[in-house]
Amino acid sequence: MASNEEPPPSPAYFPTSPTSPLHPPKALYTRLSSLPPSSLKQTLTLTIPPRSGHAWRVPAGSLFRLSTPEGPQVGDLNIWNANDPRERFWAARTRQLQGSHVKEGDRLWSCLPFMRPLCGVVRDGCGLGSREVERTERGGLTRWGGRVHDLLGTRCDPYVSHMLTSTSYDFHCHSNLVRAILPYHLTEFDVHDVLNVFQVTGLDPEGRYFMEASPATPESYITFFAEQDLLCALSTCPGGDLSVWGWHQAEEKEVGEGKEDGGMKGTCRPIKVEVWEIGEEVRGEVLGDWKVPERSGYVGNHGMGIPSGEA
Repeated sequence: MASNEEPPPSPAYFPTSPTSPLHPPKALYTRLSSLPPSSLKQTLTLTIPPRSGHAWRVPAGSLFRLSTPEGPQVGDLNIWNANDPRERFWAARTRQLQGSHVKEGDRLWSCLPFMRPLCGVVRDGCGLGSREVERTERGGLTRWGGRVHDLLGTRCDPYVSHMLTSTSYDFHCHSNLVRAILPYHLTEFDVHDVLNVFQVTGLDPEGRYFMEASPATPESYITFFAEQDLLCALSTCPGGDLSVWGWHQAEEKEVGEGKEDGGMKGTCRPIKVEVWEIGEEVRGEVLGDWKVPERSGYVGNHGMGIPSGEA
């Protein structure tokens, strides 16, 4: 048994040198987060209705923001390289490299064999409000140990729902994302684990996943910097703000009836999406020597020799 004096384990992927790629580009992100509206050109604005999904593109070097103009609502976010959708957001590795919940300065990393940042959080405008009982280096904690912008869990889906309830429902986040990406010639197999924006989650003393109601307000938002050309897709979760969520009542009598019965439907709201390009007059100064991150330099072929042809 460990003694009380024994120090806790260190983070497995802690930056050990000043040049580590795990250090956020703090100076760049600070410049981006302080840009006045006059230095930005809005290229897209859309509102994703409750219990639906939508996909959109973001050019490298641009900003995109998700916000909750009508109040708390959880969103499930997928991200791909717009030029090669085989490269997509890797939630598990991001969780290891950054933390269980993202905060300002964190980057969202892509899958193998690419292994590079897709985008980063330059401004988080969604705090825990009155529920915050402790401040840490990685943001606030609720009394139960919950944090906001979740990487612990994943999207709700009709397969798990059917397994647990024997009912079919077509507007889980997985299904919303599937429909959102069809116009981009992607399929269900391209949908992947998500970043749950505006969602508070944690692990209980037994290591079991829990969720709390979203703390978002009509003023809440999260802003990202696109480090590559991106295709993004977002589902406005049918669990709404999660204040009355429960897998056993996910569809209730609402399926096929569209009832507004004060259940989860009453907690569902839209999420707004905005994309901005940085004005040409300040672009060079703001971005400085930033460039699109290169894919991993590993070319070891996993120890295999590749024959050039018949001997």
